[in-house]
Amino acid sequence: MRDLAFIGFLLAIFGLGLRKPFLFVLAYVYIDIVSPQRLTYLLLNSVPISLVAVVLAVGGWAIFDDKKDVRVAPRQFLIAVLLVYCGITTLHADFPLSALDKWSWVWKSLAFAAFLPLTLRTRLRIEALLLFVILSAASIIIVGGIKTLFSGGGYGELNLMVTNNSGLYEGSIISTVAIALIPVILWFSKFGTIFTPDWRVKAFCYALCFACLLIPVGTQARTGLLCIALLAVLMLRETKRRILYLGALAAATVVAVPLLPHSFTERMGTIESYQADASASTRIQVWKWTLSYVKDHPFGGGFNAYLQNQIRYDTVQVIDHGAQATVDKTLQVDAARAYHSSYFEMLGEQGWPGLALWLMINIGGLIRMEVLRRRYRHSTDEKEAWIAPLAGALQNGHLIYLLGGAFVGIAFQPFLYYLIGAQIGLDTYLGRRRRETAWRPMRARRAAGGSRVRALQ
Repeated sequence: MRDLAFIGFLLAIFGLGLRKPFLFVLAYVYIDIVSPQRLTYLLLNSVPISLVAVVLAVGGWAIFDDKKDVRVAPRQFLIAVLLVYCGITTLHADFPLSALDKWSWVWKSLAFAAFLPLTLRTRLRIEALLLFVILSAASIIIVGGIKTLFSGGGYGELNLMVTNNSGLYEGSIISTVAIALIPVILWFSKFGTIFTPDWRVKAFCYALCFACLLIPVGTQARTGLLCIALLAVLMLRETKRRILYLGALAAATVVAVPLLPHSFTERMGTIESYQADASASTRIQVWKWTLSYVKDHPFGGGFNAYLQNQIRYDTVQVIDHGAQATVDKTLQVDAARAYHSSYFEMLGEQGWPGLALWLMINIGGLIRMEVLRRRYRHSTDEKEAWIAPLAGALQNGHLIYLLGGAFVGIAFQPFLYYLIGAQIGLDTYLGRRRRETAWRPMRARRAAGGSRVRALQ
């Protein structure tokens, strides 16, 4: 039955796409995030539905979409350059077969990221993209939230519909994405037009935000707790009654902490005692190894270059015996440990040029959203009231993702590039609007001048 439900849903989207080709783009986004082919037993896992969706999306845009005033933003060009650069490093990778395996999905992510903004020509399309991203991720988040409420979850134990621990089904990744989505979800609760923000939409948005906050509890991912802390700070900027906000935040914390599972609070406590935690200590040693590696390989070692690392380190634990305390050091030896950081992932695999390109793409987005937020935040035009809050929401979600990326290797995850695509689409859409507004007075003056000439004649 589940297979038939997925097939029926996809056939419905593809069928509607024959009338509105932009829906093929949204179908690809849904497939990319949810991976229904991994959730079915027989039918979809034998059909290349992702390839079908992207061919229809690009073909629909090429044949039917209005391309007047098409503009390629600088960040689209940088994404294309990063795509080519990653292809070159893959050809010279330290582990060619393993690098090709990662390249097989990375190039699709980057290529679609460069293409996506070309389709986002209107506010409706930008909203539709973000709505599909939210609802697609919500199909995973809601399941995780419900399981957390009833079972409390556990590190590596929260089953998010599939046992395959990759993509958004991995604990730290879904924790980062869930918290990064909250600012955009809250924007829809106030300014969305696809679903008018009445009490039902607001209730769903707030309930989904609660489910997002439950995901780090269920997965017990320390990254998620850091993302929640950053979210709280970022929301302070958008809040008018800051004293009331801080009071409510403190009260919510006091109420929530006793209700949290003991295993969660115990694991979060290892953030302070990282030297005693093998996972945290391993990451630090891998980061040191990466810095040492790029001294001799400034252009990186290609995808999955971490497979060659070998690390030795001591975990340090202080054991309290009442009046005395002893320090217990344990030698740990490990090899082929992943980077557990997007920044070191880029550095180790793509070297300094790749890291520089990736940072330019991300920092450029943060700067452009800040420019738009400041430009429109004092606008008196009611038709522009949605712009500054959306720019702020996209910026906040991006910042949260980049913080999570400091502890998880998610530099090439498609979710990041959907955020960036929405940012570019919003930027180019508003640029077209400003140019059209600037031309109107000139057209009016020309029309008035022509009328005067005809009158004199």
